[in-house]
Amino acid sequence: FFGFTAMIDPIVREFGWSYTEVSFASSLRGLEMGILAPIVGVLVDRYGPRRLILAGVVTIGAGFILLSLTQSLWMFYASFILLAFGAGGCTSVVTLAVVARWFRRNLGKAMGITVSGFGASGLLIPVVVWLIDSYGWRSAMIVQGVGMWALGIPLALVIRDRPEEMGLVPDGTPASKPAAGAARRETPEAAVPFREAVKSRPFLWLNLVETARFTVLAALVVHVMPFLASQGIPRDTAGLVAAAIPLFSIPGRFGFGWMGDVTEKRYVMAAAFCCMAAGLVAFHFAAALWPIVVFLLLFSPGFGGNMVMRGAVVREYFGVHGFGKLMGITLGAASLGGVIGPTATGWVYDTTGGYGPVWIVSAGLIVLSMLLSLKIRREDVPGHSAIDRPTRSL
Repeated sequence: FFGFTAMIDPIVREFGWSYTEVSFASSLRGLEMGILAPIVGVLVDRYGPRRLILAGVVTIGAGFILLSLTQSLWMFYASFILLAFGAGGCTSVVTLAVVARWFRRNLGKAMGITVSGFGASGLLIPVVVWLIDSYGWRSAMIVQGVGMWALGIPLALVIRDRPEEMGLVPDGTPASKPAAGAARRETPEAAVPFREAVKSRPFLWLNLVETARFTVLAALVVHVMPFLASQGIPRDTAGLVAAAIPLFSIPGRFGFGWMGDVTEKRYVMAAAFCCMAAGLVAFHFAAALWPIVVFLLLFSPGFGGNMVMRGAVVREYFGVHGFGKLMGITLGAASLGGVIGPTATGWVYDTTGGYGPVWIVSAGLIVLSMLLSLKIRREDVPGHSAIDRPTRSL
């Protein structure tokens, strides 16, 4: 997801395709994942995350190998469809489903730790850039495919779907023993029926927010290196900026996740969106160093925080039983933005010869997301009156 930007210029040079055509591969992956996400949500609730993650890892490796053999635009697109199938088994719907089953009291922090793995992928982006520049993009894809198999398969086998499999209950307490502090009043488990959840206003607002957010995020991570190159930034420096975007998001994933455990989640989401919008305005002026630094310090933690909050909202507002299906729908809605954002941004570049006000318009879209996130109120969830508000303490 974050490394694709390093491929755009080498692919354009070799095949002579337009930025729109190359960017559409990312959009095609987003479309495929959007279609798959609700299906994956059903499968993860029925068969468990471990099997899906293992199948996803194997498929992603095959997708990278096929990508290395690309000879035509259609083969290029077919590779990304295969990658999308694999990614559907390994991304947020499935991994967060594991966390939702294992945690209640510290859900935000646990999800923050988990999605920090996505952020840590930024460490590999300079390696991908170096592989492409030193050995060619085809060899780089083979290395990534084999690496996915070598690392991903053993890690997938470590996962346990539910704490009950190990004689535990959520939060790791032995099932035969009361939880520490059991005398304290615990929050009753939310259990909103799936049909009521999908028709509720909070779930509608959450999906609209995710669509807008991912439109901007997908456009930025695909075009960050070409945009910086258009501003006169050297390719190796642009690669470091691309790597820093997910890495700088890690404090936001932890920090906003912790905030979500101690205050109302919609306010945490709004604060994260505010950071994203301010960062995008700075990115518009990225020909100088200081706006890039401001962008990384604001945008990255903001987008990282909202990756945590979407899952935490679904888990807290609607419960764990339909978590996979609801997250699948949400990721599917977000993927619509993943289709629109990169292709539209590539079209702007091909049409105008530059990126123009793309990032300012993107900041406006994020402001809209911020306003919509404030409408995601827990009291609007059906049956909320039967669910006590969590007691929080610092």
